[in-house]
Amino acid sequence: MLNSIESSGSFANSFLIAMPGMTDPTFAGSLVYVCEHNEKGAMGLVVNRPTDLSLQTLFERIDLKLEIMPLSQAPVFYGGPVQTERGFVLHEAVGIHDDETYSSSVQVTDRIRLTTSKDVLQAMSAGLGPQRVLITLGYAGWGGGQLEQEIAANGWLTVAADPYVLFDLDPAERYSAAVKLLGFDPAMLSSEVGHA
Repeated sequence: MLNSIESSGSFANSFLIAMPGMTDPTFAGSLVYVCEHNEKGAMGLVVNRPTDLSLQTLFERIDLKLEIMPLSQAPVFYGGPVQTERGFVLHEAVGIHDDETYSSSVQVTDRIRLTTSKDVLQAMSAGLGPQRVLITLGYAGWGGGQLEQEIAANGWLTVAADPYVLFDLDPAERYSAAVKLLGFDPAMLSSEVGHA
């Protein structure tokens, strides 16, 4: 899986695992799902930092009802420091024509979309939207080459993302589960950079 990241040059659909030495309090201990990455930069969502806001409360604030349990009690996440007043809905595609369903949706993979338009929330309210969702306020962004520099400086580990970790695991378990995707125990992570 790592080879596909290296050969494509894109970290889209990958997890960024903050190294223990990460000194930026915004990202220390964070797990980021990369939604887009190209020569102009990268965009991702922190997926392991729930806020005190539930989806039900968020829906009430925008005059929608969310009757779907257990989604109504799911948390809204802190997605990153950019545009924290704006919502981002990461979700599994609900059908073959999912891209035509919502007015502002980006295809991350064959099965995962990032939607920023309210119509996805309206569909969820009506019981027609995606069931596997992660909603954030804000996102994490990097300029061209910035993410690559941070990875080279031992700021992040990368691994191909697993939808189970993204949508199904308890937020507190996501960081260590992503580390385990690399094939080693999270306790083995060190903030020290090794030299040969």
